[in-house]
Amino acid sequence: MNLSNLKPAAGSTKTKKRIGRGTGSGRGGTSTRGHKGAQSRSGYSVKIGFEGGQMPLQRRVPKFGFKNVNRVEYSAVNLDVIQALAEKFSLTTIDFDVLKEHGLVSKNELVKVLGRGEVSSKLEVKAHAFSASAQKAIEVAGGSVVKL
Repeated sequence: MNLSNLKPAAGSTKTKKRIGRGTGSGRGGTSTRGHKGAQSRSGYSVKIGFEGGQMPLQRRVPKFGFKNVNRVEYSAVNLDVIQALAEKFSLTTIDFDVLKEHGLVSKNELVKVLGRGEVSSKLEVKAHAFSASAQKAIEVAGGSVVKL
């Protein structure tokens, strides 16, 4: 096999409809667009959500609620996960880079440490936010909490 004899798989390509090339082509005249009407003209486009004059779904369905533009979303990481990470890789400091490196958060997320589980080793934990129970548990174990 070489570049000179490569070709697509059988049946994977179709020849393009050649439209508007005279009556002899079988697709001249109206060029498969039918007679008159908006869709037969050039420059025709349908508005997004237009349903032929029927009340569109966007307007039929009732609206409720709102999106708070000031909401801050945190990615939650629990103490048991932090403890397991510290034991497995023998870490004393858990920060955003460590969590990102081990696939617990992605680069644009904010991290909040939550209090499920226990911390048995002395750890320095750096995150954007902490729940009261998590902060207390880390400090009881002799560790420290740093808010980013």
